[in-house]
Amino acid sequence: MTSAAAPPTARPARAPRLPSLTGLRWIAALLVFGFHAGTMRIIAEPDYKAVVDKVFGLGLSGVQFFFILSGFVLVWSARPGDSRRTFWRRRVAKIYPNHLVLFGATVLVAWWFADPVLPAAALENLLLLQAWDPRPGWFYSINTVSWSLSCEFFFYLCLPLVLPLLRRARPKLLWALIVALPLLILALWPAQHLVPEVSRWWFTQIFPPARSLEFWLGAVAAELMRRGLWRGPGLTWASLIFVGVWAAAAQWIRAELWTTLLAVAYLLVITAAADADVRDRRSPWRSRPLVWLGEVSFAFYLVHVLVMTSVLRFTGDWGIGFEGWRGPAVVLGFLLVTLLLAGLLHRYVETPMMRRLAPRRPARSASVPGQRTAATRATGDIAPDTGGPDQTDSRSTYADTR
Repeated sequence: MTSAAAPPTARPARAPRLPSLTGLRWIAALLVFGFHAGTMRIIAEPDYKAVVDKVFGLGLSGVQFFFILSGFVLVWSARPGDSRRTFWRRRVAKIYPNHLVLFGATVLVAWWFADPVLPAAALENLLLLQAWDPRPGWFYSINTVSWSLSCEFFFYLCLPLVLPLLRRARPKLLWALIVALPLLILALWPAQHLVPEVSRWWFTQIFPPARSLEFWLGAVAAELMRRGLWRGPGLTWASLIFVGVWAAAAQWIRAELWTTLLAVAYLLVITAAADADVRDRRSPWRSRPLVWLGEVSFAFYLVHVLVMTSVLRFTGDWGIGFEGWRGPAVVLGFLLVTLLLAGLLHRYVETPMMRRLAPRRPARSASVPGQRTAATRATGDIAPDTGGPDQTDSRSTYADTR
């Protein structure tokens, strides 16, 4: 089953919204949460822990999902009239307020527990430069998960420079990149032997140029879909492929292979969900609860590790684990508390600061004649650290057929 673009009757002022990708963003955040809950050994009961390890053992790849999403949606939603300065200002307005709040909260927690904080490492983290520092502990300084924001900030700096090249690229080159980028992700594993052993984790998992391969994979797929050239499975088949790859990777496939396979599986799900939104086909990922969860997922991602580690250290349960049913109950409690804090952060920090700091976009013109309209609640930029309120919406065919 393939998904091909129908010939558009007119070119819309802007690409249609993709609410299903907002819902998928929550799934990615949940994978990362489950992975960290497992590595913190909150659940001591062997049977319960085995289930968590099987379901969320590959949850670290949720960040990979985020990066592919980010590249896809930023290219999909890019407006021809936006300057580089406008783009960069909007991205900073999106990610930095939440980052600053969590930076301050983490420093306060460190002060409470009398943890040492290196001023140089703190400055790197504050300026989102820590992912470039291979020294152990430095790239995970302060709020550990903010290393991914450091990578995203690098992607943002590059995208306005690369986007004109993507727009002019021939379809054959774009398809060649779709094939080559997963192979380059695979090549990172033997390439890590070119760096000192102590830096190999940083090189494959943290180093921004290495992680940008996932971002560009999503970006190239978005350009193909924007032109109506993407061919891939529908949402049902893409989802089945993802489940199959996940199950096989969790049981039998080595890490250096499953990172590449999961990148491809994630891309198939993302493009299929986007295609379903464009065509106004049924998608389980654009329900109202999932869209809201996706909207707060950036804040959820930034908060979750700080919440779990701080509470466990305060209660003296760090590294001990909870016996019986108490383990899953504590994890569920962490999930709810983190979700509550994420909702507050999204409402009272992220959204108002986006409105205050980001440049205003001009009102979108009327929807394309003859096309259906739908009041979707999705944001236009979707990633762990992208997206923002936009007050207009429309349905149309693919945004560009050049």
